[in-house]
Amino acid sequence: MLFDHIKLAFRNLKHRGIRSWLTMLGIFIGIAAVVSLITLGNALQGAITGQFDTLDPDKLIISNAETGFGPPGSTAIEKLNDHDLELIENVNGVDLAVQRLIRTVTLEYNKAAVFGYATNIPENDKHISLIYDALNVKTQSGRLLTKDDRKKVVLGHNYADSNNDFGKAVTVGKKIKIQGEEFEVIGILEQASSFITNQIIILPDEDIRRILGINKEIDIIVVQVDNLDNIETIANNLEQSLRRDRSLKVGEEDFSVETPQQGLQTVNNILAAISAVIVGIASISLLVGGIGIANTMYTSVLERTREIGVMKAVGARNKDILSIFLFESALLGLAGGIIGALIGLTLAFAVSFTVSTVFPTLNFNVNLSIPLLSLAILFSLVIGTVSGVLPALQASKLRPVEALRA
Repeated sequence: MLFDHIKLAFRNLKHRGIRSWLTMLGIFIGIAAVVSLITLGNALQGAITGQFDTLDPDKLIISNAETGFGPPGSTAIEKLNDHDLELIENVNGVDLAVQRLIRTVTLEYNKAAVFGYATNIPENDKHISLIYDALNVKTQSGRLLTKDDRKKVVLGHNYADSNNDFGKAVTVGKKIKIQGEEFEVIGILEQASSFITNQIIILPDEDIRRILGINKEIDIIVVQVDNLDNIETIANNLEQSLRRDRSLKVGEEDFSVETPQQGLQTVNNILAAISAVIVGIASISLLVGGIGIANTMYTSVLERTREIGVMKAVGARNKDILSIFLFESALLGLAGGIIGALIGLTLAFAVSFTVSTVFPTLNFNVNLSIPLLSLAILFSLVIGTVSGVLPALQASKLRPVEALRA
């Protein structure tokens, strides 16, 4: 009997042809949007997490309050200074504190000019070792900078690509202009999983300060702790020292002390909030799709009043009529969910392919999530079934005599 009801419901939907497809359109769009957005959100989260993998867990990043978007510390109005550096060096648990600059500069090569992010290499061997360790970089060709280098530069891997913005690969030994001043390229870095590292421009501290007219400013301070197990305690000690030095109360901080884990958590929270909002908006399509199914089922009841009367006249019970109409609406939801999930997955893979082509070093991979697809299809099935409840009840309560007169 159950199979007969499903078969009859399927035949009725097939008979209505284009109307059934139009009814499922809202479900298509909603499920496709939800599946593609969640899948791409997971891929984006994985890609960003991969960028944080280059940061060592035993290092803290200290910067002043930011006023916009840009490299850490670069948009702070009040910069860190030597006094802050000395204060941080004297905090218990700090093994080493190194000043960093991260600035936007212009590069000229092959008659083309582009913008890039430049960072400094300090003039102390121990500090240099910490920075290279933190960046986790190795050269593909040439060598890294030393404390004695002047007017020399090391470039990220992307600049050695012939498809870069210069239209020509930069190689070791070539001259490149930075802020209008000529530098010799002495090293090209190996390709990294971080697109930031692949675009980096590394200059001696004295040179970057000279060409940008920077005196004592510090964008960020990288702190290496002496015991990874105490990193949270050391971070709290640093916050207390800076607050005390600046006469600030808790909650009034104009600086931040951040571990790599905290930075990653902040980014993940932002991504989760954005995903929730976008999925919420996409879910409106599912509501529209449910209303479309309900409207179609009500119309179907009106059109098939005589048919319902005939079925009841030959012995069909209320629950049989109810089952037939519920199966029809459930099939609309199920078909819409399956097709929408496939469309959403296809869109996600297409976007992933495009992003990976444009940014080959970004680990933007889409993974097939069976639980996500199953939940999306199940949700669509539930939407379809619930949307058909009232029309099905209306059909099952029709009196045979009144239905035959219609």
